This record gives sequence, C-alpha cells and structure tokens, in this order.
Amino acid sequence: MNEINNEQIKSILFEVSKEFILPKFKNLKSEEIQFKNNRDLVTEVDLAVEEKLNNILCSLLPNSLFVGEEKFSLNSKIFDCYKQNQYCWTVDPIDGTTNFVNGKEKFAIMVALTFSDQIIQSWIYKPLTEEICSALLGEGTFINDEKIIITNNRNISEASGSISSKYWNETFDLKMKEIRPKFKHVKSYGCIGFEYLEIATNIRDFAILSNLSPWDHIPGILIVREAGGFDIHFDKTPYAHNIEKKNLVVSGSITLQNEIINLIKE
Repeated sequence: MNEINNEQIKSILFEVSKEFILPKFKNLKSEEIQFKNNRDLVTEVDLAVEEKLNNILCSLLPNSLFVGEEKFSLNSKIFDCYKQNQYCWTVDPIDGTTNFVNGKEKFAIMVALTFSDQIIQSWIYKPLTEEICSALLGEGTFINDEKIIITNNRNISEASGSISSKYWNETFDLKMKEIRPKFKHVKSYGCIGFEYLEIATNIRDFAILSNLSPWDHIPGILIVREAGGFDIHFDKTPYAHNIEKKNLVVSGSITLQNEIINLIKE
C-alpha cells in the first residue's frame, strides 16, 4: 500500500487554504453563496478548493479516483468508487460551510485515502490555526506529529457530545429527543470534523449521527479509531464506507458505545 507523506499533505492544504479560503473568510459576497439543495449551502470557495485538491491529489497517485462533496452532488453514482480495487481520495473542501459563510471559526478541510474497503490515511486541517490531525492505518493518530490516545471512559450521565438533528425519520427523531436528557451535555457544531477531533482528543465523548455522507465521516472515523475510539451502527455492525447506512454512534470507549446502543434499543 502506498503511504502519503504527512508534510506533503499539510503543505498542500496550507497552500490551498492560503489561496482560496483565508482571503474569503468574513469576506464573501452574496453572489458567491448559493443553496445546492433545500438546506445545504455551497460557496465558490468550496468549488475552487475541491477542484484544486482533485487535480493535486490525483497527481500524487496516478489512476486514483476522487470523491468530493460538490462533485458527488452532481453524480450520485460516484459512490461506486469505493467498491473498486483502486485508491480513492475523499474530500470535504470546507466542512462547516455554514459556519464559514457566517464568519464562525469552526470549519475544516477533510481528506481521506481509501483502497477498496480499507481507510488507509486521513487528515483534518484547520485553516485558521494551521493545525493538522492525521491518521495512518495501524500506526495511530497524530496532531502536528504528536501521537494522541483516547483515555476518556465516562458513562452516559457524565458524557458530552452531539446528536444529529437532521435526516431522522419520525420514530428515530422521537427517540433522540427522549434520550437527549440522559447525557451531561449535547451540542452540535455544524462541523463534524471538529466533533471527531474532540472525541479523539478527549474533549468530547460521543456523536450520534444520521447522515453518513462519506466525505463527512471517512476522515474522522480513521482518526478516532486509530486514537483508540469506536464506531458502530444501530444494528451493531462497524462503519464501512463502501456500504450505505443511515445511522452511526462514534464514541471514545466501548463501554459508552454499548450504553448508547442499549439506550437507543430500549
């Protein structure tokens, strides 16, 4: 398996951020913002970053495939890329677009490299602080080259995290409202990349998720797994990026994961 140099990726993300993202933070014009569906924003910056990363990343690995959020919105069959025995890049050019549009600081660039059913490497980059979190399959999770390990083992009444408020059917929506008070603190950031990072760095304990777009989750899943965390669907199977499912629990400990699943199943 090919391993991509972290410094090379950090340099790429730094330059892309410097060229496209930072000049437009708190400086977007209304004509540079639009809705791509009834609820999700996209900006000219998202499109430019994705196109740039498509070109650069695929040049690093000739014949590799590319799945980007904005590209996917034009061709849903692109999901089939994950079912082929080829390297595939997955990119969210700006995770937290609404935050970016509104001048809020929680947004990130997310990148992952997969091969068939394996997540090989991933990166989450914060443009405003130049902090990068990376993970390599079997080797661990790192923030700016310092290895991190999850040590939290809180139970539900002590746990902080997020519960997705979108895309549930009516039954699950009611269930989420029912279990929400069981946790110590529940808040979503509008940037799932930040939530994955905070689980991996012991700031948060869990995320209960309903919309599993690959660019939102492939990078963060490997980062949490390699830091010692866990992920499971409501049917008790682990996350697989090449199988479409609609729910997921990500947690810092197996004990908390089991408690959450049992609570959902009650």
